[in-house]
This record gives sequence, structure tokens and C-alpha cells, in this order.
Amino acid sequence: QMKLSFVALLLVAASVVFYAQSASPLITGVDPPSGKRGDVITAAGQNLQKENVAKLYLTDGVSEKNDIQVEITSQAATEIKFKIPAKAAMGRMALMILTTTKPPQLIEQPVKLTIDDGSGAGTAAAAGNGQ
Repeated sequence: QMKLSFVALLLVAASVVFYAQSASPLITGVDPPSGKRGDVITAAGQNLQKENVAKLYLTDGVSEKNDIQVEITSQAATEIKFKIPAKAAMGRMALMILTTTKPPQLIEQPVKLTIDDGSGAGTAAAAGNGQ
């Protein structure tokens, strides 16, 4: 009898751990992988709905002073669309999620976004500035 209850306990513990992992938000990719200030980027992943993700930041992973909150334009379980803020630093920035858990957690994502000044060929015409 002792042995049976031990196995049951293990199963319960395992399912709790699995649930905690399955509910954690994760960004797996961004499209497009680079953009300029004001562009809307789509971050794809899982568990990204408002119940799990409170805020989204760009971070250089070095200094908290350089962490910038982005404006989320739409949010669903599998994707978040956000605008690159006007004060975003140029270069490669990682995405960072602020969770809705108590206490909230900042989780840097394994996805980076390159922010440029939009001087790439063809962007001006696409943006309608070529008039």
C-alpha cells in the first residue's frame, strides 16, 4: 500500500510541473526579423494571450535602462503584434515578456529583432513616402 501512494504522489507532482511549463509564454519567432521604428512586428509563439503576458519589452540584455516597453496592437495565444517604439535603440534586441503571474516575472525570449533606421532599399516607396 505504501508503494502505491508513493507512485500516485509522483504522478501528481509530474502533472503539476507539466502544467506550469505548458502555461509559460514563449516567443519562437518574429516576422519580419528586422524593422524600423514604428513598424509592426508579429511575434509568434505559445501562451501569449493577455491572461499570461502582461507586457512586452525590447531588451539589449545588458542594462535595465535600455529595456523599452513596446505597444501591443493585438494579442492572441499564438501571436502578439507590436509596434517598434520611437525611442527603440538600433541594433539587435531580444524580446522580453512580463508575465501576469504573482510575482510577475521578466522572461527574456530566445528571439531577437534587428532594429534599423529604415534606410534599406525599397522601404521608402513601400511606406508611401515616394510622392
